[in-house]
Amino acid sequence: MTSDEGRWKEKPPPARAWKGRARTRQGRSAEQDRAAGSHELRYVDLGNGRRACASIDLKVYAKTRRIRAYIRWSDNGKSPAIYIGEVDRDTRAENLTVAWQAAKDKGLLATPPSSPVEASWASTPAVRQVMKGNKSRDTGPERRLRSAVHALGLRYRVARRPVAELRRTADLVFTKAKVAVFVDGCYWHGCPEAEHYRPSRKNSNFWHKKITTNQQRDQETNRLLCEAGWTVIRVWEHEDASTAAMHIAEVIREASSNQQMLPSQTQ
Repeated sequence: MTSDEGRWKEKPPPARAWKGRARTRQGRSAEQDRAAGSHELRYVDLGNGRRACASIDLKVYAKTRRIRAYIRWSDNGKSPAIYIGEVDRDTRAENLTVAWQAAKDKGLLATPPSSPVEASWASTPAVRQVMKGNKSRDTGPERRLRSAVHALGLRYRVARRPVAELRRTADLVFTKAKVAVFVDGCYWHGCPEAEHYRPSRKNSNFWHKKITTNQQRDQETNRLLCEAGWTVIRVWEHEDASTAAMHIAEVIREASSNQQMLPSQTQ
């Protein structure tokens, strides 16, 4: 796996060659997926039809000043590891890729199942895994907006139907003011700003149709809620949460004020 066994004789390898920067579990998993080729290519065979998702660990040993790669996974509370070999590339990404290829060459990886991917609408196993990991609620933009709105003293319900009999779920619902807030993902809802929405080049017809359908449903949702007396606010995921929260607060104040005037106007 190494091309120059003595390249780091005088000093330890640079941190960029082995040390990870991803701070979240999702980020670390994505890094391993890229190096392995896809999430489906990261599994080891445990026997009896069982598989486990594995990761590559890179460690530097002070005595040898070399980077050693291990493949590791979890199984019933244990974390077995197998030594793969030494790697000597300049970046962590390259070393992870080399180590995954070595694990494959050594026959340590399970054969990925073909049927789920073939039956899927995703163009590649990597795309399929991203779609599986896509959240329908409690996304980062949603949490940031909720925090900003809460800081303004506003209270709301999360992931509720504004109208019970209407199968439409808003991300934030202000019941008394009858204001429904939706946080729209730039890709899934077709953000009009080019830097936030880049059409897929693979399986483009499928994705164009899917996103167009989402946009049509959004328009229908707006219309149905407005007809039911609700005010609809849509916030793009790229928008500043504090600015969006201020706008929501203004709309709620105006909506509440209008509702207080209704009884006197009808007398």
